[in-house]
Amino acid sequence: MLVTGGAGFVGRAVLDRLVAEGRPVRALARSDASAAALAAAGAEPVRGDILDPASLGRAMHGCEVVYHLAGLNGFCLPRPSELFALNVDGTRNVVRAAAAAGARRVVHTSSAATIGEPRGTVATERTPHRGTFLSHYERSKTLAEEVAFAEARAAGLELVSVNPASVQGPGRTKGTARILIDALNGRLRLVVDSRMSLVSIDDCAEGHLLAERRGAPGERYLLCGTTMTVTEALELLESIAGVRERPRTLPGGVALAMAAGAEALARARRRRPPVCREMVRTLLHGHAYDGSRARRELGLAYTAPREWIGRAVRWYADEGLVTRELPGLDRDPPVAPPAPPGGTTTPP
Repeated sequence: MLVTGGAGFVGRAVLDRLVAEGRPVRALARSDASAAALAAAGAEPVRGDILDPASLGRAMHGCEVVYHLAGLNGFCLPRPSELFALNVDGTRNVVRAAAAAGARRVVHTSSAATIGEPRGTVATERTPHRGTFLSHYERSKTLAEEVAFAEARAAGLELVSVNPASVQGPGRTKGTARILIDALNGRLRLVVDSRMSLVSIDDCAEGHLLAERRGAPGERYLLCGTTMTVTEALELLESIAGVRERPRTLPGGVALAMAAGAEALARARRRRPPVCREMVRTLLHGHAYDGSRARRELGLAYTAPREWIGRAVRWYADEGLVTRELPGLDRDPPVAPPAPPGGTTTPP
């Protein structure tokens, strides 16, 4: 089999699971450094790029299964066109190459953002899209998923889409993980309170492997272990770490105005802004996803939030990402009940 994006956060977790099962894994590598890391992980690195169809054809020769995890995830990018090139064009290239190579199945890593649910709803795989996009990233991943299914149908190729909510856990240090790390360091001063859906990195990786084995072709599966507000997430983090942080909650209008100001300042300095309006729009919209289909049809068992967030906090501390003492880590946390069916902990 071939794995694209095996050096990334989610891709590496999936690759490690496949290698641990003793399965022969090829992994696409864009650089010598990436190839070395993938080889050290137990995969056979193959040089190539999802924007180079010829290299994909060589990499996929003889492969029955392709895990497509490569892509770009980000807000406030100076060139949003990169999102569409990698996420949309790259996906088209991968699915076409898989079909040409005679692969049986593609597991496509999409995003829960492609659901496009109206604000305030709990979304399932069948929720109608709202018809507008909150960010360039959301639009690029939506188009990529549409392209993946269309190309697979045209080629008679089995394709299953995996749609994770925000993936968190040991190994992630960027994006929304900065909220957790900054809170642990006592540096989180301002927040926009809304709902967010999360899935642990271990559960996300397991969901990918289950999608290969049990997923229905042409279907997508939301991976979501819990939904909570930002305030609830910080309270849980405080109880695990033994620290107390209560940042100021910004009204939506104020947050958008500040984001617009940050964009203007970054343009003047020719830098990427640390915050922008598409990021704030996404936060204000909030997300709540129902991950129960993956539980019912794939057999995915979600880890209780307190358990996996606790592991993440310990990893942050061990890696030196937290610069102050966390007294809560010196005592065993109470046993938490399992996540409720549907992957939500708060009502809609």
